[in-house]
Amino acid sequence: MYIREVNNRSGTVSIQIISKSRGQYKVVKSIDCGRTLQEIVALKESAQLELSRIEKQLSLFVSKGECFIERCLSKFTNDQVRIVGPELILGKIYDGIGFSDIPEELFRHLVITRLINPGSKLKTIDYLLRYQGIKIGKDAIYRFLDKLHGHYKENVEQIAFSHTLKVQNGHIGIVFYDMTTLHFEASDGDDLRQTGFSKIGRHQDPQIYLGLLVGSTGFPIGYDIYEGGIYEGHTLIPFIKKFENKFNLSKPIVVADSGLLNSDNIVYWNRRIIPIFWEPG
Repeated sequence: MYIREVNNRSGTVSIQIISKSRGQYKVVKSIDCGRTLQEIVALKESAQLELSRIEKQLSLFVSKGECFIERCLSKFTNDQVRIVGPELILGKIYDGIGFSDIPEELFRHLVITRLINPGSKLKTIDYLLRYQGIKIGKDAIYRFLDKLHGHYKENVEQIAFSHTLKVQNGHIGIVFYDMTTLHFEASDGDDLRQTGFSKIGRHQDPQIYLGLLVGSTGFPIGYDIYEGGIYEGHTLIPFIKKFENKFNLSKPIVVADSGLLNSDNIVYWNRRIIPIFWEPG
C-alpha cells in the first residue's frame, strides 16, 4: 500500500491510501482534500499515520501463535493515539454557537485544543500532531493570531454576542466586566506592551491589559486590549460605551471589581445606570 495524490479539477488535491493486488489498484481510504501546501502536507502526515495503523492491524491477523493483546501493545506507539470524543463533542458545540462561519480551519483547531489541552502555542502544536495527526508550524499560528485580531475580531464578537443573546432569551440586562494582565518575557516593550501594575507580580516585564465583558450566564460578549501601562479604571467607560453602541445594549447593570469604579466612573454611572460594586472572594 502507498499514499497517492490526485489533482482535482477544482484545484484541490485529494490524498488517498492505495493498495495494489494482481495489477489492480484499489482505494483503501480517502483521507481528505486540501488546497494549500500546508493543508496537503498535514493530510499526507495523517495518511502516513493511517497507513501505518492499517498495515499493523493487518499483520495481527496474518501472524499466528502470538498473543493478540501482546501483539497490539508491541506495535502500539504514541503517534497512533487519537482523541476522538472531545473533538466530536466540542466540534458540535463550536458549530452550534456559529463559529464555523469563520472561514479558517486553524481557528477551529486552536479553539478546541485550548479547551481540551490548554497550554502554550508549542504545546498546542505538539498536541495537534500527536493526537490529531495535524502538522502546523509555530509561525503559522502566530501569523494567524494577527489575522484573527485584524480581520475576524468583529465576526467572532458578533457570533459570541448572538449566542449570549440567544441563551438569555433575547435580553441582556446585566453584564460583568473585568480585566487581567498578560506579560511578555522580553526586555523591551513597544507602544502596546508596556511595564505597569502586574496582577501576578511581574512588574519588570512588559505587559498588556485584556478587558472582557460577559453576560449574567457567563457567556462572552466582547473583549478589548489596552497598553500595559494604563490605569484600568480609565478603560471602563470607553469599553462599555463601545459595546453599547455596537450591540445596542440598553443601559445594562454593570457588575465590576470595585477597583474599576473610581470617583469619575461612579459619577458617570449614577447619571446613566445602576453600578454594582464587586470584590472577588
